[in-house]
Amino acid sequence: MKLPRRVPWASVGELDEVCAAIYADESNFESKIFAVNKLVAWKAITSLPHAIESTLSLLSVIVQDDCSNASSLVLRHSYSAAVIRMVNGLVDPLQFGIYARSIAAIAVQLGLPAWLVELRHAATHEDLPSLEVLREAARQSMTWLLHNYWLPTLDPSTASQPEAPPLRPLEPILKEYRSLLKLTTRDASLNKQYKQAMTDVFKNIEKWIAEATVAANVVNGGLGWDQPDGAESSRDAREQWALEVFSDVLIGKGGLVPLSKKKRVFPPDSFCPPENSVQIWTPLLMNVQALHPEFVSILVNRALSRLSATSTTPLENDAPPDPSYDSTLARWILWLVDRCDLDQSSDENTRADIVASLLTVLGPGSKHLVHAKKNLNELLSALCAGYPSLSSACTVLQLSQQISSLDWTANDLSVMEDRLSVLVSLTTENEDRTSNVFNETGAVSSEGWNLLDSSC
Repeated sequence: MKLPRRVPWASVGELDEVCAAIYADESNFESKIFAVNKLVAWKAITSLPHAIESTLSLLSVIVQDDCSNASSLVLRHSYSAAVIRMVNGLVDPLQFGIYARSIAAIAVQLGLPAWLVELRHAATHEDLPSLEVLREAARQSMTWLLHNYWLPTLDPSTASQPEAPPLRPLEPILKEYRSLLKLTTRDASLNKQYKQAMTDVFKNIEKWIAEATVAANVVNGGLGWDQPDGAESSRDAREQWALEVFSDVLIGKGGLVPLSKKKRVFPPDSFCPPENSVQIWTPLLMNVQALHPEFVSILVNRALSRLSATSTTPLENDAPPDPSYDSTLARWILWLVDRCDLDQSSDENTRADIVASLLTVLGPGSKHLVHAKKNLNELLSALCAGYPSLSSACTVLQLSQQISSLDWTANDLSVMEDRLSVLVSLTTENEDRTSNVFNETGAVSSEGWNLLDSSC
């Protein structure tokens, strides 16, 4: 849910009045003066969205150009400053990740005319553009702001639905990474020779995630005008979307799961992924995890969702079931929870969440392919191994699968009472996480349970 934001206009009608004063009649000098004064008054009340700030800067120069005898050099400086501030204000908040991306690349994703970026570069680092060129840049900038901010803000229903900007394919980058790791894992002496190539691949992956984050910004809310610069909640949501897309590609065939079924050979004594795959993908997983601490959690959730989806239907339409794919993915889920850099409390919470999800998927009435049910149960057992509280809860909750809703008897109530007792005992083991389960009146305070009287 978006938090309320403070705006200087009293109503949409007031905003519409200002927009009409700016754009309705380009030759109406008085209306432009009115709009400038209104925007200056708004700016004195509160900070303005970057789009309105840019509109004010450009409009002020246009008015100055129309009514004053300012020299050509002064006007060129003023126009240049207004265009530079508009482009920088759009691009700079979208520089995600540790590696800076080119302004032109981000501008393309935003739909900003490329020649405005070139003009911004020339005005900053080279000779000032001519006055005629700068006047045209101001006109096109005002038009772009009209269609990308003013009209969508005044009437969101008429705004075109944002489409995901095309992203570079991730598969070629992962293929290059996989090829390099195969070379270095077979011959450790090549590590030094390919060190720079590996660094470049990691940098390319991080830039791809940054590109996807910008794409999420467009998909989830246009250009994010309503969010203040640096808003952490908005940035986290966009980054999560990018990491989800990255994870979906990573868990596909040819990623964490080898494309060839012959390479999906598991260790006989443990529930682990193929050893060769672990050697290849561990450096990448650890590198992304170091830069994005929430990555492992997102990857685990996406893998679990994929595994749950393929538990009843094949991954692709008309494609036969692939038991070894599901088995490999299940083993990767356990490996990620076991091996990745998670503190002990979050590790157990992650396990508990996955166990709860698996119990839901395997609950009464669910239908599964035979191999999928076997994989899900094996993953469930492996996750609970070494965690007595999870094992106890899992054992009790799985008993409910043996009872049909059509065959309830009075004796079956004891089953629910046993389950409640176990769950209550689990929640009371940690005094920091919960207080008394029963209050003074005898009512159950454990989340998800209500004590009903005999009349029910």
